Amino acid sequence: MDIPTLAIIVPCYNEELCLDKTINRLIEVLNGLAAEGKIKSDSYIYLVDDGSHDSTWQIIEKHHALDNRIKGTKFIRNFGNQKALIAGLESVREIGCDCAVSIDADLQQDENAIERFINEYMNGADIVSGIRRNRKTDTFFKKFTAVMFYKTMNILGAKIPPNHSDFRLVSKKALKIMELYPEKYLFLRGFFNEVGLNTAYVDFDVKPREAGESKYNFFSLMALALNGITSYSVVPLRFVAVLGFFMALFGFLVGVETVIEKIFWHNSPNGWATTIILLCVFGGIQLFCLGLIGEYVGQVYREVKARPRYVKDIELK
Repeated sequence: MDIPTLAIIVPCYNEELCLDKTINRLIEVLNGLAAEGKIKSDSYIYLVDDGSHDSTWQIIEKHHALDNRIKGTKFIRNFGNQKALIAGLESVREIGCDCAVSIDADLQQDENAIERFINEYMNGADIVSGIRRNRKTDTFFKKFTAVMFYKTMNILGAKIPPNHSDFRLVSKKALKIMELYPEKYLFLRGFFNEVGLNTAYVDFDVKPREAGESKYNFFSLMALALNGITSYSVVPLRFVAVLGFFMALFGFLVGVETVIEKIFWHNSPNGWATTIILLCVFGGIQLFCLGLIGEYVGQVYREVKARPRYVKDIELK
């Protein structure tokens, strides 16, 4: 296999405190890999400014003026991390590269693992997924929610490796296949695990964040989880159907019991409290099921509108 041209994709949102250091460090990685003959000298970094309100874009422009290997685009507003990643992948496909690595702007993901990604690519892998060794840097709540997310996704049929992140390498072949998936809310972790290309895994350590704050909060993680579940599994809808059947069966049995007591014992069963409790429980279940169905309807609604995934304001090539 020929030595590849590598593109490193970095989604950015209000990262002015760490971006200078990140760009300089990634340039060092490119220079080191090129010096070892593992990538071509025309490899580059592509930064996506996801509608930042600070000086993130000015920093990108400054580095682009100094080194043409620094490329990027600026969104007109914030569209979210997944859209920024998709924009980066689509942009480097247009510019040209043999493989692309996506990494967070804070470099908590170990940039030194990129060399091992390249090694796996040269051994024939079209997708190389980064797997976190541990979650020592996470709070208890984030650890718990992450574990539940991966367990839930696997139970529902979307086979995503535990502690898999968006730190991955994808080949030109994978980028071309991605072009065939026009859905507006493409869930990348599900897509790259479902597509069926030769996949390898590389463990990496997560470093403490040196500057700024994480842009992922509970609500953004929940939105990502719901998008993943509704994009890659219909099991929840089947669960609603099964639950509805058992609720109807239970109601029928209670009705039969009431009729039997009335006919044979001339007794109308007491239990107003029980009745109220059952009404509340079943009412809550029904609302939950309606909400779940609503998530799927909302997913269809967003796709049918066919609005663009993102809108670029400025692009540097």
